[in-house]
Amino acid sequence: MVITIDNTNVEVLEGETLLEVARRAGYSIPSLCYAKGAKHKSSCMVCAVKNCATGQIVPSCTTNPVDGMHIETDSEEVGLIRTLSFELLLSDHRADCEAPCTLVCPQGLDIEGMLSYYDAGRQKEAYDTLAAAFSLPEIACDNCKAPCEKACRRGTVDKPVSIRVIIREVAGMADAKSAAMEMNLPKPDKKAFLSRLGRFTEKERTFLKANIHSASNCLHCACSGRGDCKLRHYSTLQGIKRSRYEASSALPAMNKIHIYGNLWFEQAKCIRCGLCVYNSENGFTFRDRGFGMQVVLPEENQKNIKEELAELCPTGALYRV
Repeated sequence: MVITIDNTNVEVLEGETLLEVARRAGYSIPSLCYAKGAKHKSSCMVCAVKNCATGQIVPSCTTNPVDGMHIETDSEEVGLIRTLSFELLLSDHRADCEAPCTLVCPQGLDIEGMLSYYDAGRQKEAYDTLAAAFSLPEIACDNCKAPCEKACRRGTVDKPVSIRVIIREVAGMADAKSAAMEMNLPKPDKKAFLSRLGRFTEKERTFLKANIHSASNCLHCACSGRGDCKLRHYSTLQGIKRSRYEASSALPAMNKIHIYGNLWFEQAKCIRCGLCVYNSENGFTFRDRGFGMQVVLPEENQKNIKEELAELCPTGALYRV
């Protein structure tokens, strides 16, 4: 069987979908609800292509080729459909890709990363993170107006994290100094799509104040799954830097469910692609229908989830730390 993709004839292998044929032929088509070798159903429509014979826009991840079919993958019309699909998904996705404190630091210090090590008692890593941004023992905080503390989301709950105090404490860790190594930490890409949480509701502030405590008092709002987030990656390639629409999700932000071990789930980041549902047995499931549908994990099903399932999640809603 042969089909035409953007005016090029391509042979189809048995069992392939349009997405698989196109990717094998070197065409770049985004997808979020598809993962090679995994059970899936089309839901996100970011893999849309146009069937030129019918004029229909179809999801390439579940559409089977027909002999002689002619599809478009890179037309203006297809691009607009994909952009709209991304924007609708992003409107229901509540997360900070990067921590606000890190974004505003004039020295480029990964503040949230340093605080994560600090809270975990990992002094060497906290010191190394600091050393990657400062010429220790000198630090640039004494004459700084502390935009990090002004941007700190904890300040909208009760009091901002005393970031400069903790920086001085970490800089003075004698035990950490002896083992410090040069670290080449990635800095936030200012050209990448950047998701923002927006304002916390009163209910969220009450929950965060009561439930999130650590040595630093940091909320750790940077997304732990941002490094492998397909939603961010493809949104960036699509030229989207900010979500067009206000976040409409009613799910509580930063409600982190510890499944077991290193596995966590944040429902507010979920785009309901269904990969975790279709690829777990007595694990994740759907609740409700329509726009209010949610992906949930009943407590009694947590033991059935394998850590490898996190590799399928396209948004960092299900992640390992």
